[in-house]
Amino acid sequence: QVQLVESGGGLVQAGGSLRLSCAASGRTFSSSAMGWFRQTPGKPREYVASITATGDSPNCIGSVKGRFTISRDNAKNSVYLQMSSLKPEDTAVYYCNAGRYSGPFYVTGDYWGQGTQVTVSS
Repeated sequence: QVQLVESGGGLVQAGGSLRLSCAASGRTFSSSAMGWFRQTPGKPREYVASITATGDSPNCIGSVKGRFTISRDNAKNSVYLQMSSLKPEDTAVYYCNAGRYSGPFYVTGDYWGQGTQVTVSS
């Protein structure tokens, strides 16, 4: 079982940066792929980025490519999302997830954090 706690969200002006952190507890973190998702009211949760258990092959959606970077530190049981050049459309609650890969595709697992709010003002 994995417990996930996100932090690092906040209010930032467009063009600014934030670094989200997700601290994990549990024995399976280092063997789990990890993903970041985001959700705005009335919309489904959206995949943002993911990374393998060993930190290889970070991936992200096109709308954040070149602006967001996912990384992890298995020694600290943590995964990060560095966000730069933020835009108002990045405003959402951001969640981390412990999942797995099926081929090149990230598959969500059952474990989610409580989310952290990111608000980007124009």
